[in-house]
Amino acid sequence: MTQPALRILYIDDDQALCRLVQRALGRFGHQVVTANDGDQGLARAREEEFAAICLDHYMPGADGLETLAALHALPNPAPVIFVTGADETRVAVAALRAGAEDFVVKTPGESFLLLLHRAIEGAVDRAAMRRQQAETEAKVRSALDRAEELAASRALLLQEMNHRVANSLQIIASLTRLQEGAVTDPAARAALAAVRHRIAAVAQVHRRLYTSADVRSVALNDYLGGLLEEIGRSVETARIDFTGAALEVPPDRAVSLGVILSELVTNALKYAYPGAPHGGPIRVTLALDGTDGVLQVEDDGIGGAGVNRAAGTGLGGRIVQAMAATIGGLVEFAGGPGSRITVRFALA
Repeated sequence: MTQPALRILYIDDDQALCRLVQRALGRFGHQVVTANDGDQGLARAREEEFAAICLDHYMPGADGLETLAALHALPNPAPVIFVTGADETRVAVAALRAGAEDFVVKTPGESFLLLLHRAIEGAVDRAAMRRQQAETEAKVRSALDRAEELAASRALLLQEMNHRVANSLQIIASLTRLQEGAVTDPAARAALAAVRHRIAAVAQVHRRLYTSADVRSVALNDYLGGLLEEIGRSVETARIDFTGAALEVPPDRAVSLGVILSELVTNALKYAYPGAPHGGPIRVTLALDGTDGVLQVEDDGIGGAGVNRAAGTGLGGRIVQAMAATIGGLVEFAGGPGSRITVRFALA
């Protein structure tokens, strides 16, 4: 690559060679500033900006390796081409290890000057590429930092949104409970209780999302367990046993499963034990079967009535079927003695 005019610092105690280098590189359009020892060259490098520095090794005062170390300690140091004699290979290798960009062996004639010119252009090209790479890496790091900040901000906003939604749903559930206590018709009370349980199923998901570090998934066993505790607190005679495997599902799938569980358990509480004032046991199981999740609600009650209602003869049954359809779930019913309703669903 042909370089534009460059400012070069040539440090050498051989003044005749300095003048020769000035003339030779001047023919390529470069401006060469000379210094006759390491201290003078270091002072020049501190005061002025150079595209490259050529440095002899044997000089009075500080030698080339000492001067090289001092040059590299400067802010934004220019690339250094070490100039050595023909029998100084060891010194050249030491210079390269110390950070010199290249080295050129002094030889009589034009070949030395041509090699020096090529070494300077190569060193400047490589330094420019390193600067460009560093700038690109800095931009990438900056972009990644901005992306991380944006992701953190987005997660915080999602948590705040889930918090607000959960609070709003909790207010609605509380109002529903007040209305439930104000009516005397048993059917109306039961309908309001069912509505409240459906609201609780949705609110529980949002409550767990705003306290979770990952808003992309919900720990299904914890969520369903919490939902069952909430239903149990609202029905003093409830005897609900829950066994849950540790499964993770997306939030929308968790909502559907929460509504399904709320309907099935509410159905069992209302219809499984009609002759028993204190109800009977209801067993809920969440398990993993291959790649599918399996949610099962089972009771020891009258069997057929509960199964028929869950199968879709009432609003609760239609809700179960509709929610299962949204997640591609399969609902299976078995009865006598008692009833068992199984919902098989994909985890993702």
